[in-house]
Amino acid sequence: MTSTHYLDQFLFAILPYMVLITFLPVTIQRYRARGFTYSSLSSQFLENQQHFWSLVPFHYGILVITAGHIAAFFLPQQLLAWNAKPVRLYVLEISALIFAILSLVGLCAALVRRFTTSKVRRVTTTRDWILFGLLAVQIASGIGVAIFHPWGSSWFAATLTPYLWSLVRLNPNLAAVSAMPWLVKFHIVNAYLVIGYFPFTRLVHVLVIPNPYLWRKPQVVRWYRRPAEAAPKA
Repeated sequence: MTSTHYLDQFLFAILPYMVLITFLPVTIQRYRARGFTYSSLSSQFLENQQHFWSLVPFHYGILVITAGHIAAFFLPQQLLAWNAKPVRLYVLEISALIFAILSLVGLCAALVRRFTTSKVRRVTTTRDWILFGLLAVQIASGIGVAIFHPWGSSWFAATLTPYLWSLVRLNPNLAAVSAMPWLVKFHIVNAYLVIGYFPFTRLVHVLVIPNPYLWRKPQVVRWYRRPAEAAPKA
């Protein structure tokens, strides 16, 4: 067996379960032990205008793209039937590309805001920067896949969906994914990394919107220290 085969075995048959083992326990433990950290940790109150023009397009774009991936996973036959007519396939592919670009533009605007607005930069942690980096790589690689390996909605439903379901059945079938171009493989592996990193980030807020906000106790926020430049001079 070649080194490529062993690498595929690790990335597509072992890594997904490692991610799942991390995702589930850490997500549950964080909710039980530190429920109030299940928040987007919004910096909107620090700066609102750039926040609106970055986060709104990012959220609309990423939600549509995520919904498309979920549809391809759960409804592959229906998706292939939809794509049977070229016009509908073109509409779907172009729409997905537009929303992916929209999400990337929004994320880039959010990164610029974090760099250029001192108040926002001050509350941005290393963990946040890693998250933004992973998301940027994921969206950019997805756009690359859409451009260089088009008709992804069809080949995803026909080849990658069976692979993903083989993981669910605890019997990984790597035949299809091993034959994929390197950019597609990179996109899949980075998605696993995003999922594995998910429980440690502000992304966990998507798991509790909007229901717990209806009954949880008010959140009290206290500042325990002031930035150095805001400290009183001697």
